[in-house]
Amino acid sequence: PVTIVEWSDFECPFCTRFYEQTLGQIIREYVDTGKVKFVYRDFPLGFHANAQKAAESAECAGEQGKFWEMHDMLFEKGVSGGVSSFKQFAKDIGLNTGKFDDCLDSGKMASEVAKDMRDGQSAGIGGTPGFIINGRLVSGAQPFSAFKQVIDAELAK
Repeated sequence: PVTIVEWSDFECPFCTRFYEQTLGQIIREYVDTGKVKFVYRDFPLGFHANAQKAAESAECAGEQGKFWEMHDMLFEKGVSGGVSSFKQFAKDIGLNTGKFDDCLDSGKMASEVAKDMRDGQSAGIGGTPGFIINGRLVSGAQPFSAFKQVIDAELAK
């Protein structure tokens, strides 16, 4: 009944804070119980040097069914190592590294990432992290209580 769409940047410290402090609780209390669908969309900010390729690497991992494993790795290990780190992460999570490297090196997912950004801008996202919960904008790395309030209100409808 409730869909949360997050637009995020793997290099954004506020996005990392949301990942570390809030996302797990949302997943445990709402996603795992079937009340909420959670969707991640890319919104790499231009002033973050490694954000674009980090987004592409998550999309490339997604081709092999491991988007969320790469998502978690990027937030947990950080993106400062750039492409060489992303290729190591791919190996660490058990991807076919030849396919992953080809995908990342070719820029195959750049258009997918750009589409996510355009969609985010159209939805009113101006910075990261930004969320749309059943059409309602929630901006920034809010605490779990802020998400709970909106989610519970939507579930009560």
